[in-house]
Amino acid sequence: MATKHEQILQYIDELPIGEKISVRQIAKALAVSEGTAYRAIKDAENKGYVSTIERVGTIRIERKKKENIEKLTFAEVVNIVDGQVLGGRAGLHKTLNKFVIGAMKLEAMMRYTDAGNLLIVGNRTQAHELALKAGAAVLITGGFDTEDHVKKLADDLQMPVISSSYDTFTVATMINRAIYDQLIKKEIVLVEDILTPLQEAVFLKTTDTIADWMTYNRETGHSRFPVVDNTLKVQGVVTSKDIMGHDKETLIEKIMTKNPMTVGGKTSVASSSHMMVWEGIELLPVVDEGNKLEGIVSRQDVLKALQMIQRQPQVGETIDDIVTSQLVMTRGKTKGDDVYRCEVTPQMTNHLGTISYGVFTTIVSEAANRVLRSYKKGDLVVENMTVYFIKPVQIESMLEINPKVLEVGRKFGKVDVEVFNEGVLVGKAMMMCQLIDRH
Repeated sequence: MATKHEQILQYIDELPIGEKISVRQIAKALAVSEGTAYRAIKDAENKGYVSTIERVGTIRIERKKKENIEKLTFAEVVNIVDGQVLGGRAGLHKTLNKFVIGAMKLEAMMRYTDAGNLLIVGNRTQAHELALKAGAAVLITGGFDTEDHVKKLADDLQMPVISSSYDTFTVATMINRAIYDQLIKKEIVLVEDILTPLQEAVFLKTTDTIADWMTYNRETGHSRFPVVDNTLKVQGVVTSKDIMGHDKETLIEKIMTKNPMTVGGKTSVASSSHMMVWEGIELLPVVDEGNKLEGIVSRQDVLKALQMIQRQPQVGETIDDIVTSQLVMTRGKTKGDDVYRCEVTPQMTNHLGTISYGVFTTIVSEAANRVLRSYKKGDLVVENMTVYFIKPVQIESMLEINPKVLEVGRKFGKVDVEVFNEGVLVGKAMMMCQLIDRH
């Protein structure tokens, strides 16, 4: 039996695209409290199939697939530019293919304006009208209004006309930034991208016995299974270690490990790998908000995904990408004697114009990572790190980073990193890393 929360989410998911939703309407339709309705609507917004716009309300939008994440809906554009919807509200759920800046003559502008575009333009009423007739939405900059007949046309054609108080350059930058942020998100692999779904996953029920575990073990070759109750809520995990020394008729719930660690579908693969490494877990149940089983993810799945991520080119660069791309290596005479150089660019500084703590940490981590890789192939996780900021480092300084491996074993590595600027020691870090073999 689905919970009230799940029933509301299903109800919202089945509403037609573009439908307006309100807390009161949901509460009335499904006979739930307004608090329950509000929480479910917020959850639907987090899942990306409704969007809330100030002075308009909440509307059902198309749920995006990962490959389409960089496409924005007009509803999202309104929120990005702090806009006001002047007309065509019924089309806010639609996605835009590209945006066109109308800083040219009318005829030239219209050559670039196609159906599904967003024309960014000032108070040029004729341009607003022609863009709508071409099937494009309009974003009016400078806080200007438009004529009533244009608003009516927007309503008839169900294409939004939005007004923003920002100038053209600023709104174009804001939209570009939003798309860029989405591109970075697209590259982050989540548990939901790699899990074995419920339909294919093998799990046991609390009422099953060790004999059932043995059957599944023979059929699948696996020895770890999540354990659920009759509503599919995860109650525990059972492994070969748990069943040792027990009778075949013993109930699984008597010997399982209760309250196991679980993850949600939106958890990043990196976070999951960290949990698995530190807790020594080979399998994680993937659950929804109500702790119901949605699938499973194994250590092998996670390691394969991490290796795939490292081979993929990034579409959107993060600050970490920018920082690590600046590191240039100078080979030392002996193994592990390599020195790295890095120039402090404007993006790496704080508001005082000196290197930020986060960037400094990234530099020393990356240098330690690279030097450890020369000793041992595989992945590593930083267990602990002590960083000393000795002197401030200003913009355009050239840093010299000297990582020294103090000790490297089968599972751990210790690295000392010294950072110099013009021969003066400006920072130091001591790191302990756990090394993970690639299988």
